[in-house]
Amino acid sequence: MNIFLVGFMGSGKSTVGKLLADKLKLKFIDIDEEIEKQEQKTIPQIFKEKGEPYFRNLEKQKIKEFKNKDGYVVSTGGGLGADEENMKIMKQNGIVVWLDVSLDEVLNRCKGDTNRPLLNQPLENLSNLYNQRKKVYSKANIHIKTDNKTPEQITDEIIEKCKSLQV
Repeated sequence: MNIFLVGFMGSGKSTVGKLLADKLKLKFIDIDEEIEKQEQKTIPQIFKEKGEPYFRNLEKQKIKEFKNKDGYVVSTGGGLGADEENMKIMKQNGIVVWLDVSLDEVLNRCKGDTNRPLLNQPLENLSNLYNQRKKVYSKANIHIKTDNKTPEQITDEIIEKCKSLQV
């Protein structure tokens, strides 16, 4: 079984993913980190040099690799989980968990983070992107509201909800 964590930037996918993998004795993988290793560039560099469509294609390739893998907790980038095709692939290969964070909380958590290219836009555009992505995130198997919860509380909630999904 694999567990895929989706959600907007700053929702806690990497932090919670590491805790979850540790508690469940699964392997942890961060798709953004894997892409940076493969391309030998940071995500902002990839966006700048090759564009967002190139990056989104790399994400799609990485998520397809899980058709033959098992025993992973996967932290996805904010855009990966907002793609209909990626959502379908993840659901066929594991449980998808949406870490639902409010936009106010995103802005609070990501304040001063220069590693997130999509933050460099007007608030109205960011808000539209956030609302667009939520439509796809909402198709996840499990929905966890993360505002005002510690990573440990979120991890425990995921474990409980995963147990109830398993037959």
